[in-house]
Amino acid sequence: MNTFQFKKVHPILGTRDLERALDFYITRLGFALAFRDGSNPTNYAGLRRDEVELHFQWQGEDEMSTTRLRLLVSDPDALFEEYKTRQFLPEKANVRNTPWGTREFAIYDPDHNALTFGRDLTKLEMQNG
Repeated sequence: MNTFQFKKVHPILGTRDLERALDFYITRLGFALAFRDGSNPTNYAGLRRDEVELHFQWQGEDEMSTTRLRLLVSDPDALFEEYKTRQFLPEKANVRNTPWGTREFAIYDPDHNALTFGRDLTKLEMQNG
């Protein structure tokens, strides 16, 4: 029997331009700077919004690949509306119910990391039913 529990995950997103990535997540997605390393220029930094923490690290071109993240949020519609006011959502972005039982929307950050924001509709129905 384990005496420990996994509590959170801190994914590390690669970027070729750390300052651009931080600016996007702070000004467009509403995250706040949690920390940055002491190197100049910064090589590694972390951002937080509510209970989600994302880490960013400068990567060489050969290290870069698309990362996909699914971020569970309490109200994807309200978040989508917030992001619309920041005027950066792609024209085709929309909130939708999926065949797999979520309500979500997806975007790409400047380094082409895929971000999906959503909630599980089946759990919501069980809570309300």
